[in-house]
Amino acid sequence: MRSEMWEPVPVQTQVRVRDRFGAVLTASMSVLSVEAVIGAIGFFMWGQTEESPGLPYNSLGIVFLVVMAPFLAAAGAVLGALLSAGVVMPLLVVAGWLGRRLSGREAWWWVPVVAAAGAALPVLAVAVPAEAGLLAGFGGWLAVTAALAATALVARRLLLPNRPRLSGGTMFGRVVLYGTLAVVTAGTLAGIALYAGFGYEPPRLNTERAAGTWSDGKGGTLILTADGEATANRVETFDFDDFFEPVTHTCTGTGTWEYNPGAGPWAQEVVVSVDDCPMDAWEVFGTPEHPKLFVYIGDPDSVDLYILQRRD
Repeated sequence: MRSEMWEPVPVQTQVRVRDRFGAVLTASMSVLSVEAVIGAIGFFMWGQTEESPGLPYNSLGIVFLVVMAPFLAAAGAVLGALLSAGVVMPLLVVAGWLGRRLSGREAWWWVPVVAAAGAALPVLAVAVPAEAGLLAGFGGWLAVTAALAATALVARRLLLPNRPRLSGGTMFGRVVLYGTLAVVTAGTLAGIALYAGFGYEPPRLNTERAAGTWSDGKGGTLILTADGEATANRVETFDFDDFFEPVTHTCTGTGTWEYNPGAGPWAQEVVVSVDDCPMDAWEVFGTPEHPKLFVYIGDPDSVDLYILQRRD
């Protein structure tokens, strides 16, 4: 009988995953951590493209994040372990089974195929209630697929029978090395993009563009004429009571206004003076087609805004 008949049957992926559970778990959690940091950078950059009034940083919020950092890291580790055991490892098992069943061998490209199929339903379940657009939903599906596929492919390296056996610690070291390089690269590119002017900035106004009728959508209007006259009708103004809580007043009257360009789009202001109506300077955000004026309601750290929108 020829020796070919005695060739060993390849070990199934499910057995290899079970045998190397700790190593695969370590590798998967490491890659997921790197992806979470890069994803946070990407999410921050996406936020920079969205219309925003440029709210001030809350110092107490920053302190809170620093204090909570260890707890957040622990929660992230638990979530990473759950995703690794509940998603990444089953993904590897299913990809291996499909490869043997449909093509006679385990191939790496089954991993992104299974990841794409598995990510479709959860992304759809989130996108539909959130009323996300087609482009946003497609982008989310691609991002989830890429994150799962990359994690599973790194973990799969530990399961290949024809490659030198690596320990979980060795793979962890490699992920830390290359992951750090990826994070530094992503952060550097983000910094360059921000320095180059990437992202949202308020529309630039001038006296002519600021003149017109501004409405709060609740019956309050502020009319600014090109010759510097201002007319307020039921415009809300804000003050503090003895307990430093914001108090709302309704302003109706006439006065003057002027546009202050400041040092740039984020510093421009529309200064309005109306008799018997203490009114803060209005700041600018919105879009060139639909500019908006706003003031803070009470403490700026509360991020509550009173907004007037240009009425066409």
